[in-house]
Amino acid sequence: MSDAVTETAETSTPARAARAPRRAPGDLPFTFVDAALVTAISDRHDEPAWLREDRLAALAQFDALPVESSMLYTPYVDLRAASLDAALPYPTAQDGAAVADAAAHGADAPTAGLLELREDTIAVATLDPAAEAAGVRLMTLGQLLMTDHPLGRRLVAEDVALPADDKLAWMGRAAWTQGAALVVPAGVRVERPIVIRWAVGAPRTTIARTVIVLGDGAEASVVEELVTSDGGVAGEQSLLSLTTEIHLGAHARLAMSSLQETGPDQVVFQQRLARIGEAADLRWALAQLGGRLVRSRVDNVLAGDRSVVEQTEIVFGNADQLHDLTSYTRHVGRDTSGQLLSKGVLLDNARSYMKGLISIEKTAIGTDSYLGEFGMNLSKKARAVAIPSLEIDQPDCRRAAHSSSVGPIDDAQLFYLESRGISPDEARKFIVLGFLEPVVARVPLEEAQDRLRDALEAKWAAGFVAAGAATAA
Repeated sequence: MSDAVTETAETSTPARAARAPRRAPGDLPFTFVDAALVTAISDRHDEPAWLREDRLAALAQFDALPVESSMLYTPYVDLRAASLDAALPYPTAQDGAAVADAAAHGADAPTAGLLELREDTIAVATLDPAAEAAGVRLMTLGQLLMTDHPLGRRLVAEDVALPADDKLAWMGRAAWTQGAALVVPAGVRVERPIVIRWAVGAPRTTIARTVIVLGDGAEASVVEELVTSDGGVAGEQSLLSLTTEIHLGAHARLAMSSLQETGPDQVVFQQRLARIGEAADLRWALAQLGGRLVRSRVDNVLAGDRSVVEQTEIVFGNADQLHDLTSYTRHVGRDTSGQLLSKGVLLDNARSYMKGLISIEKTAIGTDSYLGEFGMNLSKKARAVAIPSLEIDQPDCRRAAHSSSVGPIDDAQLFYLESRGISPDEARKFIVLGFLEPVVARVPLEEAQDRLRDALEAKWAAGFVAAGAATAA
């Protein structure tokens, strides 16, 4: 009888649900990037053998690398807030309508061109007739491969400046399904900004590449916008992984702005890579406002003598946002200059990691380089980490310096403004927005400047209301 009772008790006990495996902070929040996905993408596009081989070689690199491999600091990367296995990638992208329509772009428009890529489709592709007549090309990367196969192959698979240790950049090279291409011929100057807009938000994954090429002596300004599309589903995460590759010829000048204003359920991985030629000049203005989890990496290679890079990146985080920002700048040529600045303002439980490294190689005689990382915490629960680093193999430098600080609003600044009759709340607002203004002022399109200022003010107002409610409770 006891055996029967025992058997009944054992059979009536409900089975426990299997626990999901725990993820380490550096584990990717998805598993769908594999040989099956890469092969399916290649098959759907009927790609040539060389492109399939390039994808598979990049996949091998992706599989072999950790998310963060720097030996200079503790790996602060934390991807546990993302869960993306249900956000399957788009297997194809639309290329047929991607040739920019010059006739549709007014000569009096504030921009010289607009390419808007919405989810896996092309929403707008226009180009100023004068720019098109000068040989400027603005189209999808797939369209570039179809219309100029030698140039497309060189940019996609041959003359690529990916860092060997960036896992996510190799993922972009292996599994991209959509891309943007801007080519400005030597000696051509594009007077008005060109806008490349990525609209994402559906519970899917977009893996994309942008390639920008300026020939010798060319000049242009680009505004990259990352916004939320109408297809988002509240509460469901999606992923945008975007790799931007920039090639500047001798004496070329590029002002590159990027405004990231995606939704609260968006995960954003951005990899930016620039190879800067002799006496070329690159000016970055990067703003991170949206997203639930953002991982940004910028690699600048000052390959040419007398080349220059100026980079300013800001973060305004609230709620549970996490921004992971890394910047690497390699000085290779002689008499090169770098000025790099990262700033973060955090509310609520937001976190930011700002990590940077300036490398001065033996060939880089006469380098002048500075890296600054500064965080402003407006909540006791906010956390900012700033880790600037130098690696110097050439002692003959004009300057090699770094600095960092993390703290609350400076009481002396508050006192000064309040002594001029400004209320404490308005004084804090002026200090915070002024702290972030260096990026806003560098955006080359007035409309985008105004929208960025409005977004910063709205975020400040929302954080102020939330703080007041928490105090009242």
